[in-house]
Amino acid sequence: MSLEGRIALVTGGSRGIGRAVALALAEDGADIAVHYNRDENSAQESVEAISGLGRRAMAVGSAIEDPASLATMVDKVQAELGPIGILINNAGVASRGRTVAKTEAKELESLMRIHALGPHELCKLVLPAMREQGRGDIVMVSSMATRYNAAGGGPYNMGKAAMEALALTLAAEERRNGIRVNIVAPGLVETEMGRRLMKATAGVDDLRQIEEQMPFGRVCQPEDIADTIRHLVSSRSAYTTGQRIGIDGGGQ
Repeated sequence: MSLEGRIALVTGGSRGIGRAVALALAEDGADIAVHYNRDENSAQESVEAISGLGRRAMAVGSAIEDPASLATMVDKVQAELGPIGILINNAGVASRGRTVAKTEAKELESLMRIHALGPHELCKLVLPAMREQGRGDIVMVSSMATRYNAAGGGPYNMGKAAMEALALTLAAEERRNGIRVNIVAPGLVETEMGRRLMKATAGVDDLRQIEEQMPFGRVCQPEDIADTIRHLVSSRSAYTTGQRIGIDGGGQ
């Protein structure tokens, strides 16, 4: 599944799912731009790991909710690495766990900007270069939260649902230009966010404590998500667009 010669931008690529995706795409031959918001040290660790695989890599900071910042980021990446052909919209934050009645407007606006408006802007910025390459791939990292819409997660659920609507719309619009747009929707994954969620909602300090309850007897790992994404952006997935793939072991 060679991605030789292709440039990928992975938002939230400094750790968790984003880092796993960045490394997987690098293993398959892509050069990688690792986006981060605040944690530059972790982003540099991702870059070093990618460089160790023999690929070009750079860390680039940007606020997903700031269109001007995103434009500067894309310009930097394309000036240093080349035209972006793969965009992984992975960056995200969790809700504060409040009911709709107690949710502040600023939290809702912030999560909508991070999960939907920012990805919308990024897609606009990379589309011209993707159209010229003959193939482009955009993957939205959503969540099984959009299926269950659990209480206390309004801003997150709404942001991810809007992201999915964006993906399906874009897939229909850009198919004629050779651009594939797909969604992956993980369930619980062993990341910092996943651990915080389980501690807050179930009082679980160690995810090993619930492995027997999970599909296949283990908690989903970031690499499980990365393996699906690396397939979607490869030549082996030439006829797949506008799809939503749930990655939760068949239901939790």
